Amino acid sequence: MGCWICCLCSRVADSLMLLLVLALSCNFSTAATASPSAPHIKPSYSFGRTFLGLDKCNACIGTSICKKFFKEEIRFDTWLSSHLKLPPSYLLSYSGNYTDDAKSWRLVDITRLTSKYRHDRADKRICTSLLKTKTCSLERALRRTHRFQKWLRAKRLTPDLVQGLSSPMLRCPSQRLLDRIVRRYAEVPDAGSIYMDHLTDRDKLRLLYTLSVNSHPILLQIFPDVEGWPFPRYLGSCGRLVVSASTRPLRDFYGAAPEVAADLALQLLTVLRSMGTNDLNYFFYFTHVDAGTFGVFSNGHLFIRDASMLGIIDKEEGSQLIDGQQEYKDIFSCLTVDCQSAFVSCNSIREKHSLVMVCQELLPKLLKGKFLQPVQEKIDSFLQHCADGLADDQGINEAVAKLAELLKPLRSCDSRFAYRYPDCKYSDKY
Repeated sequence: MGCWICCLCSRVADSLMLLLVLALSCNFSTAATASPSAPHIKPSYSFGRTFLGLDKCNACIGTSICKKFFKEEIRFDTWLSSHLKLPPSYLLSYSGNYTDDAKSWRLVDITRLTSKYRHDRADKRICTSLLKTKTCSLERALRRTHRFQKWLRAKRLTPDLVQGLSSPMLRCPSQRLLDRIVRRYAEVPDAGSIYMDHLTDRDKLRLLYTLSVNSHPILLQIFPDVEGWPFPRYLGSCGRLVVSASTRPLRDFYGAAPEVAADLALQLLTVLRSMGTNDLNYFFYFTHVDAGTFGVFSNGHLFIRDASMLGIIDKEEGSQLIDGQQEYKDIFSCLTVDCQSAFVSCNSIREKHSLVMVCQELLPKLLKGKFLQPVQEKIDSFLQHCADGLADDQGINEAVAKLAELLKPLRSCDSRFAYRYPDCKYSDKY
């Protein structure tokens, strides 16, 4: 009996061993013939420090929004593509998309303060003029300058620290304006102080560099849209790229319908009026305007898209620099402009300054041939009177006021103008 049980156990063991061998053989065969699954690779940008300009910091604008770029919460206009590629680095601006929750995206503008070609020229100028070499550490070179050494010792940003800088915003500076810059500089933790104690050496260099190259992002920070100023929202900077809310340039609307053209023209005149008269007693004026100076949001609201050519005169305090002091020049004066360019005298700026330029350059292209006679003839006449600039400020203001009255009834009230719809249905204001 014992022998029979032993024999039976032996046969069962052999059978189990055979089944195990067959199973292993089958699995091995299947594994050998099946194609390996391809690893899942998430499409991603290959951001380089050079594209962003981080390799040039701290001779850059800031780093407050860099995490958004590297986490792909800021993407360029191809963000839905399966093959995400960076656009060419030589472009001055890019259309992008921004998210806070990875679900909803909104359009943003990603811009350089000046072209990469001008940036590269300025970088070479810093090295050759300060260290007599073709390449160098930009930060080390700029730190050795007399101006920056004065910035390092300064407790407060004063007019003598910005004299000679090419930015129109700083040609006629007041202490009140400079205090506002320090108090609202968004690339550092908000201290709410007019003193620069909360700015590190790195912060001071970035602020000085930004003011020297292009004051556009500074204006967006110190006069924010949430307070009613006509500028797009500043979202942050990374290296030499600035991110702000997206607008379409005014040039895109030159062929717009008459009622759209009338609405934008009225908004343009309103913006210029607010730039001359506001609660803070700052007088804003343009040194140059073109089809990209103004932009339009998706809700039809018009804003100043490019503030780089915007000057400021403090009507409350006046300028703290006499015109002779503006002639001071150093490397910071010529990072993006010709060092020989002359400054406009603060005393030569008049109220009609910006109105005349807009009547010459923008409104004729926006309103030309849009309306029936005799309305079009009257519009052209008022524009010509404004553009000639021969009349005094009062005469030009009267011509612009008559133009505005003529344009008001030419607007329409519908969903295309979301910034004032449906309010326009129930208010005589519109």
